[in-house]
Parts: sequence; structure tokens; C-alpha cells
Amino acid sequence: MRFGFKTAPQHTSWPDMLAVWRAADEIDLFESGWTFDHFYPIFTPDVTGPCLEGWVTTTALAQATTRLRVGVLVTGMPYRHPAVLANMAAALDIVSNGRLELGIGAGWNEVEAAAYGIDLHATLTERFDAFDEGCEAIIGLLTKETTTLSGRYVQLTEARCSPKPIQQPHPPICIGGQGEQRTLRSVARYAQHWNYPGGPVEQFAAKLEVLRGHCDDVGRDVSEITVSTHLRGEIPEIVEQAQRYRDAGLDLGIVYLQPPHTPAVLGDIAAALEPLTGS
Repeated sequence: MRFGFKTAPQHTSWPDMLAVWRAADEIDLFESGWTFDHFYPIFTPDVTGPCLEGWVTTTALAQATTRLRVGVLVTGMPYRHPAVLANMAAALDIVSNGRLELGIGAGWNEVEAAAYGIDLHATLTERFDAFDEGCEAIIGLLTKETTTLSGRYVQLTEARCSPKPIQQPHPPICIGGQGEQRTLRSVARYAQHWNYPGGPVEQFAAKLEVLRGHCDDVGRDVSEITVSTHLRGEIPEIVEQAQRYRDAGLDLGIVYLQPPHTPAVLGDIAAALEPLTGS
């Protein structure tokens, strides 16, 4: 089993986040570091607090580290045109020397979308149709000299994205979510990494079986897809969750570090999880 960590850039400060990432870069147990893509704090009654923009923050953290793979878990597709996001991904992969994990999702936060006038689409079907078109556009732009797409939501005409990312054919795509009919089907079609947002281990195991079925439908081996989830709580809870998820088929546990962010917790977390790395 492998491990990463996540520092949600809300209710925190840049110096605190930076200190955590620089310390984690020196701890071999952590293979990746993640932020998120929201403009308002989430899962809190107070949405008025500070929240750093995820892609700018992650780019700065990539420059402050040398080893960690970096990613936004996950980018809301409605927040940026897919062609813009493809160019951002190519640039970050280059400036990080090939360390980007490209996390994307269909989007869900109606509060910030309404405040900013961002169209999440009227129905979930439309939202996921737009997401799939966005995935096709991003993959095309990152891998082909020119891309033309005549979709309902995305139109590209001999569009270019240059320079290309360092990682070929493109940085690993991580799709977050757990919807059985659309999200997991998109994972099977487009992704190299699936992030289960969290919940009962038994539910995770059932979703993994659904993903296996979608992979069979498109002729993919599910073992080609890294499977991850968040690990939350105090150290004993994190270890217990990691053990149970590992037994259910998890590849990557991402420790969710709550603010105030401090590097002081990293050593103890790493020591507690190290025995699981060989399992």
C-alpha cells in the first residue's frame, strides 16, 4: 500500500501549508501531495473564511518541492474551459518536471457556482455529458498535434496545446466520485486513477466491483487503475482505516490533514503507516 497527504487550502495560511509540504517532501512514505479546487470553504457552516485557489497554490507547492507528485483532488470541470485546463495541466507538468496527477471531476458545489454565475448545468445528465466531452477534449489536446471536437458543450477546431506535458501520453488522470452509472463509467474510459471520496469500506468494495464491470465493458484491466481514498481522524483511526481499505483493494491512502496545518504531525503519521507499505 502507498500513501499521500492532502492539505485543503481553506482556513489556513500559505506559510503553514508550505511548511507541511516541504517537510513531507523529505519523508519517503508520502509519494504525493494534494490540494482541492474550491473557492469557498467546504463541509463547514462558515463559508466566509479564507480559501486559496487550488491550481495556483499547487503550482507554487510544486516549485517548493522536488520529489512529491502533486495534484488537485479534484478539479471541477465547470470552473474552467477544458482547453484552458489542458494548457494549465501541460504547463504544471513541465514546471514540476513530470510530477502532475491530473485530478478532475464533474463538479457539485452549488453555493460557489451560484455566487460566481458558473453553470453546473440543469440536470446531472447534462453535467456528466459535459464532463465526458471535457475529458475527450483534454486528452486530445494533451496528446495530439491538433484536436477538433464538435460536442454539445465543447467545440474545438484544429485546437493546439503546446508544449506537451513531460509525462506521455499525458499526466495520469484521476477522476473523483462514486456514481455507479456515470462517474465510474468515465473512470473506466478515461482515467488511470479513481478516488473514492470516502465512506464505509463495504460501500467502497461494492463500488470497486462496479468499476471492474465498467472496465470489462470497455476492455480494460481494472488493475491498470490506481484506487485511492481519504484517510481521516487521529493516527489510530487513520491506521485502522488504512488496514481495512487495503484489505478491500485500496492502492493509495491519502491522509487528510486538517488545519491548522503543521509539519509536526507528519513524522508520527509516517511511522504509524510504514508497516503497511509492504502489504
